Amino acid sequence: MLTVNTKAYGTIEVDERQKITFSNGLFGFENLHEFVLLDAQQQPFYWLQSLEVKETAFVMINPGVFRTDYHPEIISADMVDLQLENLKDPSALIFAIVTIPENQQKMSANLQGPVIINKEKKIGKQSITIDSCWKTKHYILEELAGSRGKAC
Repeated sequence: MLTVNTKAYGTIEVDERQKITFSNGLFGFENLHEFVLLDAQQQPFYWLQSLEVKETAFVMINPGVFRTDYHPEIISADMVDLQLENLKDPSALIFAIVTIPENQQKMSANLQGPVIINKEKKIGKQSITIDSCWKTKHYILEELAGSRGKAC
């Protein structure tokens, strides 16, 4: 077990298997490499908590929850870094970082910069999708309410 100081839950014990290494960090946080993936108390969200800086944590969501047509295309070098054949690989987990503003109705997910984790190797990478239809702000509640499954 790992003892982790978290932004959301204080000090908690987590399974070692929840530790993910991001050798390049995340965009804007390139100096942080060790994280744990936690289930958030509110489903369908997750926390990606830095092990190096307690105050650094990201709310994440599986984009398929609100965009069933989300299939990011990323460069082959990123796939090599992640040691994955493709994103349909059962070891691949795909997440989007969520931004929750004061008006929670405008909560958005970054589908342009997916966070991809190889759950078997315990490594992750934030990538940029090649497909220009995915943006940095997709409004989760709006898309859940009306445009579920529509082409991007």
